[in-house]
Amino acid sequence: MKNTFRNAAMAVAATALCCMNTAGAEEPSLKSVQNGTATISYYAQGKGPLVLFIASTGRGTEEFGPLAERLAERGYRVLRPEPRGIGKSQGPMEGVSFHDFAKDFAAVIKNEGDKAILAGHAYGNWIARTIASDFPELARGVVLVAAGGKSWPKELSEAITMINDPASTREQRLAGLRLAFFTEGSDPTPWLEGWYQPVTKSQRAARKLTNRDDWWAGGTVPMLDLQGGADPFRSAASRNELKDEFGDRVTVKVIDHASHALPAEKPVETADAIADWADKLKK
Repeated sequence: MKNTFRNAAMAVAATALCCMNTAGAEEPSLKSVQNGTATISYYAQGKGPLVLFIASTGRGTEEFGPLAERLAERGYRVLRPEPRGIGKSQGPMEGVSFHDFAKDFAAVIKNEGDKAILAGHAYGNWIARTIASDFPELARGVVLVAAGGKSWPKELSEAITMINDPASTREQRLAGLRLAFFTEGSDPTPWLEGWYQPVTKSQRAARKLTNRDDWWAGGTVPMLDLQGGADPFRSAASRNELKDEFGDRVTVKVIDHASHALPAEKPVETADAIADWADKLKK
């Protein structure tokens, strides 16, 4: 299944990647680290300043291989930790909060020996912001990749629940993916796989056990709010919500013709937007 999912995920990005020069591209290595009773596995690729990439609700990071490859080409070392319950990552799944997940990924950063830019896709941006809040000494910046607004239609959350449910039909799940994640003209079929219902349940329960004020600000580091222009979780009226709240530390960037699955639909554009912003932090 792993190889099938990898091939499907790569197909989403095939058109965008066709013109990239991948000669000599470094293959990711699989590493692991302990955080108490939890074991966290992660992919590491490239050389340079660290970028830690956190996946969205109930999903792993293998599908972001094309994005990681591009960032590595741009001079970054990309870390893609798997959450508890996916791959070789394991640990308590009940009675845990965002702070526990933040400790998992902070252990990855410490294992690499430097500060990191914390990039989180959708739900993952909440964990990125928790790390920056709980471990400011490990954060160079925070990237919100297709983060939802302060509120969104209930039907979008219901679609994620339905997509995770193995009892849902293929047609129902495709409809949910088109509604919540993919723009018209994009192929959502690769995302029929790669969902882990127990992980989704654990992450949703963790949200209820975490005080929003603990993580919302994402510390005090620079923040890139990277949005899909057609993301239903982020209406046009909410474009500048975070910039209005946190001022000049927030940079807003919108990638057109992309929805909530922004890194899968536009891997090169997403990687380049992150690298262009991060390059300025080097100065």
